[in-house]
Amino acid sequence: MITFSVRGLRKSYGGVPAVREMDLDLRPGEILALIGPNGAGKSTCFNMMTGQVVPDAGSIRLFGRELIGLKPRQIWRLGVGRTFQITATFASLTVLENLQLALISHHHRIRALLARAGSLYRDEALALLRLVGMEPQADRPCSILAYGDLKRVELALALTNDPKLLLMDEPTAGMAPRERIELMRLVARIVGERNICMLFTEHDMDVVFAHATSIMVLNRGRLVTRGSPGEVRDNAEVQAIYLGSGAVYDADAVKGVA
Repeated sequence: MITFSVRGLRKSYGGVPAVREMDLDLRPGEILALIGPNGAGKSTCFNMMTGQVVPDAGSIRLFGRELIGLKPRQIWRLGVGRTFQITATFASLTVLENLQLALISHHHRIRALLARAGSLYRDEALALLRLVGMEPQADRPCSILAYGDLKRVELALALTNDPKLLLMDEPTAGMAPRERIELMRLVARIVGERNICMLFTEHDMDVVFAHATSIMVLNRGRLVTRGSPGEVRDNAEVQAIYLGSGAVYDADAVKGVA
């Protein structure tokens, strides 16, 4: 069953194509990496999928429902979770309070902010923090968290709407190598356990080839290829325009890194 589908997606700025005729399908449990050099159109794709940018043409559907024309908050409430390159949390609030606010919004309880917001969805928020390994830091302000911990909080926030599609924009940017491995292992486990689909962008090729079930390569808004990590790794055009001529990545070796 296809969860998420894109057909004929196009976007230009000032006559310069940013994305050209993109098609893709995602099924439950699939982890698709969208890679390409700077300016390839990856962020534009993400922003169109979440309603922040309106496409010039094409279709974006979640379980057959058209998303183009909907506002970002409407798309989020339909089950599209997202993380950003730069973490976005309320620094002055605690980790737990950040989760509670997101859950209040998801459950359409915004008016509760005027009264008893601190008591709402506490158990649900703690369960999500437990899932990402952040429950012991629930009462700490986000302003004093280490960057790697903020990334885990953001992952928990992306799960507050019980997503069927998870979009992660460079999830390991700015993290130490071991933190990257641990975070992506956690994400892959959650995707599998919850049977959701995931699309992510990433510049760290070790992360991409270790965790993606399939990879799409963009260059100047054009789809170069889509295939398994092995197929993409061995594609001569990909090596020439992105990975560097002669670059070889061994996914099995990367998965073994501890």
